[in-house]
Amino acid sequence: MGEYIEDRESSYYWFGDEDERILEVIAARYIGANPPIPFALRTFSKTGILQTAEGLYDMDFPAKLPHAEDGDYVYAYGLVWSDGERAIDGVLEPLGPVRLFVNEKLEYRSTVVDELDPKARIKVPLVFTSGWNTLLIEARKTPSGFGCRFGADEAKVRILQVLAPFADRQGSAGWVYSEPVKTACFGGSDQGQAYPDWQGSEAATGLKWFPAVKWPEQSQGLPNLERICGNPAQPAAAYAWSSVRIPASADRIELSGTVRGTTHIWVDDSLATTVTGGGPFHVQTEVQPGVRQIVVRTENAKEGWGFELAAEAGGKPLAFTEPVKVHGNPGTWLYLGPLPAERMLKPQEVRTLKKPLDGLGGCIYWAVDAPETRVRPFYENAMLSNKWTTEGATNFGRWDYPLGVTMYGLLRTAKELNRPDIRQYALSHISSCTEMYEYSLWDREEYGFPGINHQLVLLRMLDNCGSFGSAMLEAYLDGAEQAEFRKIADTIADFMLHRLERREDGAFYRRCEGEYSADTMWADDLYMSAPFLTRYSMVTGEADAINEAAKQFLRFKRYLYMSDQQVMSHVYDFKYGQPTLIPWGRGNGWVLFSLSELLERLPETHEDREELLTMFRELSQGIAALQSDSGLWHQVLNRPDAYLEASCTAMFVYAFSRGVRFGWLDREGPYIEAALKGWRGLAAQVIDRQGNVHGVCSGSRYSFSPDYYMEDLRTVRNDNHGIGIMMLAAVEVLRLKALRSSKEGR
Repeated sequence: MGEYIEDRESSYYWFGDEDERILEVIAARYIGANPPIPFALRTFSKTGILQTAEGLYDMDFPAKLPHAEDGDYVYAYGLVWSDGERAIDGVLEPLGPVRLFVNEKLEYRSTVVDELDPKARIKVPLVFTSGWNTLLIEARKTPSGFGCRFGADEAKVRILQVLAPFADRQGSAGWVYSEPVKTACFGGSDQGQAYPDWQGSEAATGLKWFPAVKWPEQSQGLPNLERICGNPAQPAAAYAWSSVRIPASADRIELSGTVRGTTHIWVDDSLATTVTGGGPFHVQTEVQPGVRQIVVRTENAKEGWGFELAAEAGGKPLAFTEPVKVHGNPGTWLYLGPLPAERMLKPQEVRTLKKPLDGLGGCIYWAVDAPETRVRPFYENAMLSNKWTTEGATNFGRWDYPLGVTMYGLLRTAKELNRPDIRQYALSHISSCTEMYEYSLWDREEYGFPGINHQLVLLRMLDNCGSFGSAMLEAYLDGAEQAEFRKIADTIADFMLHRLERREDGAFYRRCEGEYSADTMWADDLYMSAPFLTRYSMVTGEADAINEAAKQFLRFKRYLYMSDQQVMSHVYDFKYGQPTLIPWGRGNGWVLFSLSELLERLPETHEDREELLTMFRELSQGIAALQSDSGLWHQVLNRPDAYLEASCTAMFVYAFSRGVRFGWLDREGPYIEAALKGWRGLAAQVIDRQGNVHGVCSGSRYSFSPDYYMEDLRTVRNDNHGIGIMMLAAVEVLRLKALRSSKEGR
């Protein structure tokens, strides 16, 4: 048996030295397991519970329920979906007496000390089971406060997406909260009452819940757009968007209805009619069978603001359907307004959810016909746990650093195998993030915390931007032009070059005040910065970024290099004034991998090139000496009793292959042998015949003790930290073998 799999299960057993097929099966498995499922579009009320900039749900009930009296109870209720068992750390900041129930089990009850301490912050372990999970918070009003703030620790990474309970709100996002009551109603209270039925109607609970989902009686009789947008004193316009299915037997449809102000109606991109002023209308227009998009633009008037529209074909009515799937939409139309009346948009400019538009009084986005209720996109694919990776759901659409390596691996794989379909998949993942960048910035400003692109929007450290940004620029340099690519790259570059924390000598480090990692330097951050800076210089033609990358390697070496063993310490802790002296495998992998990326593009005449080449050679020599007989390297490089780890092995194979291919190493033979031996070990012991990748260490913190890396950081199958680099190692081995063949054929 190999290190992680039976010999018969290994890719090497079935494919031998056909490295292209091994590369293909890794890529195919990843793409198959991560289908391109888009962001979830859900209705969301801005009058509901919003999040803080840290991502905690802000349940400050005095602001929402000013008439509540001391002693009153209020309940907040929500649902969380989990694709498998998921453990995260919750954070609760009580503002008064609070109880938290998870899946109808009491997980936290505030103490008198918590309730009276304005800085109280309690970590509550949360374990979600596969499927639906319930969260119920009971808050009681006292003079000390009323409510709490609650959410996930590291909320931009370990997302806690809460949906509304009750059949009346099915599909909507956000918590619901009750009216104040005089006695405890739920959660095993003294009265012994049960928990609310999240699948039933909210009326069955006997309480009134907020935010409201139905219009008050005085609004129900108003025209639709006046109900949704009000009726501004100045001239204004709004758009509505729906769709209709035209039967195969029809070549025309009839549109009829009533409007209050001047109105235009389009079927797809063709103007069907213009109604000047208000009143009834009836028109016929030619159409093609199939689903057709309907866009209505209507202006406000003294008589009100809105429209009624009906469609029929061959004398039979046609039902309008949602133009895009919006969970929780009570109707079949989306609404956008108010806009200045003089602004006329083409229908194809309107039919998009990628960005907000400038309206009267600020930016606007799509709404539905319900009180203060908008459409909002959410990332709801694979969610990260305390173990970092979760299996069972697609990673598509997430911007984070391990997936940056994965996208880079897919792009290089596509080019190596001449597979445009693989390239298109990677581009679609990258673009799903970048094309919504402008929206996600607005979403954060509008709601306090973004629903998508969490790490890109909440840009606070290198982990949030460098890796995925580098993959984005790799796509850009390969001809995938998108305006957002450059805009995002400029923002990331400005952050790295001008706003990132530095030591006195200019070295990047992590300030992270109040966190466990405060005042530290991580070897990982050379990967999180240098490949992006290198590519940014290639894009802009300006040398500042690549010069910075070169200097960072030399600065980091002064802090982290263990000269006696020619490897890098994982972390330097400035709180203690010393490195941890733990040569973590993947930490060293990040350094050598990234140094090879820099050297490939650094000008031959660059002032730091020779010193960087020396660094590459020294690290290569030290790392090669620590390779095990299996071909793999250990999780802690200098500890033979540590387990054999796949991702660092792939990085060393990648770097050695490139070192030989580009002529950076003094003696090629030992490194060719080490690279091929490492790849053979991966193919025989780590990569199975289905393309699953075993033996990858999960996401890391840091320690001065090797036991943390060897015992606490265990391996995870198909962890995203290892899939991309496995593909990249295969690409470089193929090129190394091609180079050897060309030399032998001379």
